[in-house]
Amino acid sequence: MSAAEAADVGDAAAGGGATGAAATGGAALDQRLARAWRAELTKLAAQPVTRLVAALAVPGPFAFALLLRIQSGTPSDALFGVDVHDSGFAVSLVVLSFAGNWGVPIIAGLVAGDMFSGEDRHNTWKTILTRSCSLGDLFGAKLLAAATIVCGLVLLAGAASILAGEAFSGAHPLVGLSGQQIPAGRAFALTAVAWLLCLVPALSYTGLAILFSVASRNGVVGVVGPLVAALATMLLDLVGQGVWAHLLLVGATFANEYGLFTAHPFLGPLAVTLGMGLVWATGAAGAAWAILRRRDFLSGAAGARRGGWRGPARVAVAVAVGVGALALACNLGPVGVTRARLQTAIARTFSNASLLQQELLGRHAPAGARLDVEPYCGRGAGLRSRGPGSWLCNVFVYLPQPKSVPFQRTNVEYDVSVSSNGCFKAESPPTFIGTPTMTDAAGDRVTNPLYVVYGCFDPL
Repeated sequence: MSAAEAADVGDAAAGGGATGAAATGGAALDQRLARAWRAELTKLAAQPVTRLVAALAVPGPFAFALLLRIQSGTPSDALFGVDVHDSGFAVSLVVLSFAGNWGVPIIAGLVAGDMFSGEDRHNTWKTILTRSCSLGDLFGAKLLAAATIVCGLVLLAGAASILAGEAFSGAHPLVGLSGQQIPAGRAFALTAVAWLLCLVPALSYTGLAILFSVASRNGVVGVVGPLVAALATMLLDLVGQGVWAHLLLVGATFANEYGLFTAHPFLGPLAVTLGMGLVWATGAAGAAWAILRRRDFLSGAAGARRGGWRGPARVAVAVAVGVGALALACNLGPVGVTRARLQTAIARTFSNASLLQQELLGRHAPAGARLDVEPYCGRGAGLRSRGPGSWLCNVFVYLPQPKSVPFQRTNVEYDVSVSSNGCFKAESPPTFIGTPTMTDAAGDRVTNPLYVVYGCFDPL
């Protein structure tokens, strides 16, 4: 019996077959889907792995915040990393960075990666397809249940990270990605929005987990698949100079929501990645449904291939081909990281960070004041000054000297690491900018805003 016939059997068991479904209309379909969704949600929530992930989602951020509290080091490689001792919102954003790279793909794989392959492993398709729901109802219910659990866990982790940051570092203003100070209320709103936006890539990884589960009929492939996709995304971010392919990657929203935290927010890359996230989610779910509806469940052939190697092998080949195609495409389109854009961003960010440093020292600058800065950035001999990677920026600062010459030019060298999304981290020796921490006007030890400078610019 084919999948279509199996669906008809399920409808007939509900009482009335296709004729009954047509009579009751869309309301009956919605009721069947709602009942199936509640059943799948209850079953999924009762699984030990789901409860384990939920149990770790809350104490995990608190443990991370506590670890930062009892040690002097900071995760400076992550954006906002040096500010985790000064603002609790920086703690939450560092947790969000980790969640984008590893946490969300792991959650999606653990929750959704074995939903369909588990039915193959336990040979339960015949049983569930004789219930009062069709194959389409069952697929929709499993998809909605997985999306509900994954999004709920992500929001739970986000709320816990904000509370943990405020508990251990305080709800203090946040240094933004243009060197400006973001008030605590606005920082809270932006952090909450950033966590809400990551629900879109969470749905993308959930769709991929379901696709891998259906296509391979192997729970291991379904669980590990989203994590492999996330790892491939991180590797592809390091390849090529074109801007378009990097915006099309699954999970790219995590790397492009930082434009919200600049002095003049830019939303173009974020809008593109959000749209692509929905494409990834719907495309993966559609492909999974196209594969599932062609299955033969009731003739015994469905379980014949259970545990075979052909399904996982085909999935591995398809993933390898897709990654290779994306790697070749990463040089297509305009170059997002250019010397002009980086120099403009460095000048603005360094000026704002310098004024913030003086503000912390009790030296108040007039509103709208700017430092006279002239940066020059390059990539060394033999390398074109474009594209992500390591840069060297000489920031020439012109300081007023009324007793001698009008201005004295001081050179500050920064080693700059630029990502394909236009975000950068700049570090300099303490000769001019001072030590990692300093004493503010109130006598407290605070982070030196110039020691590590974070910034972002629009790559489009």
